[in-house]
This record gives sequence, C-alpha cells and structure tokens, in this order.
Amino acid sequence: MVMVTDNKTLEKVCADLQKCQFFAVDTEFLRESTYWSKLCLIQVAGGDVEAIIDPLAEGLDMRPFLSVMANTQITKVFHAARQDLEIFYRLMGEVPLPLFDSQIAAMAAGLGDSIGYDTLVQKMLKRSVDKGSRFTDWSRRPLSEKQLTYAIGDVTHLRDLYPLLVGRLEDHQRLSWVDEEMQSLTNPAIYQFDPEDAWHRMKIRKYSPQWLAILHLVTRWREREAQTRDKPRGRILKDDAIYELAQQAPRSIEALGRMRAIPRGFERSSMAKELLGVINEALADPRKHAPKIERPAAMPSGLGPVVEMLKVLLRIKAEDLGVAPRLIANAADIEKLAAYDDADIPALRGWRREAFGEDALRLKHGDISLTVEHKRAVIEKRTRD
Repeated sequence: MVMVTDNKTLEKVCADLQKCQFFAVDTEFLRESTYWSKLCLIQVAGGDVEAIIDPLAEGLDMRPFLSVMANTQITKVFHAARQDLEIFYRLMGEVPLPLFDSQIAAMAAGLGDSIGYDTLVQKMLKRSVDKGSRFTDWSRRPLSEKQLTYAIGDVTHLRDLYPLLVGRLEDHQRLSWVDEEMQSLTNPAIYQFDPEDAWHRMKIRKYSPQWLAILHLVTRWREREAQTRDKPRGRILKDDAIYELAQQAPRSIEALGRMRAIPRGFERSSMAKELLGVINEALADPRKHAPKIERPAAMPSGLGPVVEMLKVLLRIKAEDLGVAPRLIANAADIEKLAAYDDADIPALRGWRREAFGEDALRLKHGDISLTVEHKRAVIEKRTRD
C-alpha cells in the first residue's frame, strides 16, 4: 500500500492507474456538521496499485487524479456510489464515467436489495471485513496503521469483487439491468443543488397557491443559507418547521415565536427577520411563486382485487428471478398499474417491463391466470375460445 501525501508520489500512482482497465474507488469524508462533504481520504486499487491519497496533505495537487477519474476508457468501480459521486462531481464538474456500482450490480445479480459492502464481501469472497475503524474521525492526523488498513480494504476487496460480479451478471444476462439502473446514478442533475429546485425534496401536502408559494421560497432560502454557511439544512431549519410555516403563514416575529416546530429563541435571530421577509414575499403574490404542480388524479374505485392479483404475480416473478419484489415495483406502482395500462412507472419500462410489466398487463386482460400447482402459485397461459 502506498500513502500519497506529495505530488511526485501521486503522479506515479496516477500514471499506473491510467494503464488499468478498471480500478476501485472509495472515499472517507465528514458531513455531520457541514453542508458540503469534507473529503478526507481517497482509496484506490487497480491492477498492482493499492494507494491511499490524502487530499488534506499540504500542497497536494489533485489534478492528476481527477484526470484519471475523467478518463472514459477506464471503469471506476464503487460501492453505493451516490455520496462519493457527489464529491467528485463538485471537484470535477462532471460525473466520472464509465462507472460500476457493486451494490446495484449485486441487486441485479440476486444477491440482495441494498446489500451492505461487508455482507457482499462475505458472500462472494468469503472474507470478513474489519469494522473496528468504521466511525473514525478521518480528518485527524496522523492516522494509525489500523485505520489505514481498514481504509484500503474498502477498495482491495472491491477490486476483487468486480470481475466476479460482472461474470455473474453475464451468466444471468443482466448486465443491461445494471446499465439501466446506472442511468439515474450518472445523471448530473442529482448532484446539482440549485436552491431554486430545493422544494422538489419536500413532500407536497397541499396544493393551494399560498401553501406552495411559502414552501418554494422558504426551501430556496434555507438552501442558500445552508450553502453559504456550510451547515446542514436541518441546522438552519428542519423540514417540519417548513411545513408548519406553509400551513400557518406567520407574518410577524410574535407569530413566528408561537410556532411549535420553530426552535425556541429563533424568532430573535437575524435569520428570523430574513425568513419573515421571504414568507411575506410569498404571500404578496402566491400564484407567481407557487410551483406548477398537478394534483394527482383520484384512483378509480374497485381496484382492490386487481391490486392483490398483481402483488401475487410480482411475488412469483421476483422469486423466479431471485430478487426482492420492491426492486421491480413498489405498492404505489402496483396501484397505478392496476388502474392504467400506460402508467408512467418503472415497472412498465426497460428490464422491469420485460421481467414483470408485460405479464402484469396480460393478467389484467385475461391472457394469463394464476393457479396453484404442487402447493405453489404459478402462472398459466389462457386460451380463448
């Protein structure tokens, strides 16, 4: 293992990584008290390279490594990559492609839904993962040999897992499943935190222009404050407080102080005055500031039996494929599918449609039926007279 704290060593490591067809990547970061993740370590393993890069080392120029990450001829292998990709997107301004997420791959291979890294290593490599340093403060220096050994293990196991997972997916003809699932993970939009779009993360509980306008402007304000102050959103204002603000629409400091979800004393802060200004702006012209959202259509009545039949079909299909039913469709999807043949749901797109959606439509239209053989629920094709 190479510990990288200077530019010469980093350039050598990066030159070796450029020769790899793939390499495993992991990061250690802190985010408990900040909006932006504080990157503390980068671990890489590919070919004969096993290295830990210390981005906190004084004078270390990360550009050679970011160049490797941007090389589209090399596959970058992660496990549960969402937060790692957020960090690299901020550093690079783009998602490092191509990439392979072993958690998504394991799901497609029938190894479990949202399987943990240590469980995956135990299942496929028959190795145990040392969890002793999991809750380390990775920003502290120096790091112990035990901590570094733990950190590098996150990528050396992953490097060894990658060809096994690819082989299993090829055997099951499910590499296309992974490609489909990766499309959402590689969408740059999910790593862009425009305050104007912050309301999308909230639950829409009402559809009145006033409620929506307050929700929109307050979440935008909170996002800007969190980014500027580099504080978690909840340290600025919790979601429950925003919902209560949208409901109560306080116009004064006194009204703000009487609200249950607002922290005691908040009304005396400078942020309280800014917040009231935002609320009053929303109230001055609700229709201008309210996001354009269509109220969900009411579901047709009498869907219960159809929903239950589709759930049984889903269970049969999931067991045959060796995957969790919720990976294919959730309860809301099943209800929409019961109501509409052209429902805009994942279960009617891509591999999910092939695995389940087509037969779900056939079941609705009487082209197949469900029966019991040898105490097992099975699918039976029907012939029409």
